[in-house]
Parts: sequence; structure tokens; C-alpha cells
Amino acid sequence: MQKVKHQLVFREDDYEMLTACLNDAQRESAFGPQEVATLKADFKRGKLVSREDFPEDVVALNSRVKVKDTGNDKVMELVVVMPEEADIKQRKISVMGPVGVALIGFREGQEVMWQVPAGKKVFTILKVENQ
Repeated sequence: MQKVKHQLVFREDDYEMLTACLNDAQRESAFGPQEVATLKADFKRGKLVSREDFPEDVVALNSRVKVKDTGNDKVMELVVVMPEEADIKQRKISVMGPVGVALIGFREGQEVMWQVPAGKKVFTILKVENQ
């Protein structure tokens, strides 16, 4: 999965939780190898910030995110959560899935790309609400 290159920002507490999740071999096998590799690479090039200093417009765990498909202008609202909290009916997506990995660390106005069954899609992050 290729994403547009920008400075990524991660909350320190999110980084700790996600790193522990990635280092758990049993849990890691439940996720796609591409998502795991992408998230690890993003962490290496990203910047860690305390919760107090974290920008309000950056996607983090439990962020409510509004995105627009640049191909058809369809708008979706999603919440990025830990894998065990994911529930597609409630639009809660796993941070370890393709969409979650594509969004985390990026900010409002940026474009992200992820692979869907029909091919690669580009989405613009319209709004981020952190909780």
C-alpha cells in the first residue's frame, strides 16, 4: 500500500499500545503483512507527541474521521479503533486494517491512498474529531 509522503504524527500513548500489539506475534498473524509493514515503517518516520501537545486535526486512536473518495466524491465517516473494538456496522474500523493504517497519523486536508478490491483509492481527510 503506497501513501502520499507527509510528516506523520502519533500520540505517545497510541504508539505504545500499537507497538505492543505489533510485537505480539499471535495478534500480528491476524493482520495482513502489508498493513503491519506499513504501520511499522510509518512509526519509524513519524513524530511522537504527548497527548497534551497532540494536534487536534491529526488522526489518532478513537478519532472520528470524515473522508471523501476523490474518485466519486462519496463522503464517509469512520472511527479508528483497536482491533478488538472494530465493528463495521457502527463504522468503527481497526487501526490494523488497510483503512486504519492509511489514516492514522495523517491530518485534515491530506490525501491518503489504500487498496480496495476494485483497486487503489485516494481519499481526502475532511475532518478529524479526537475524543
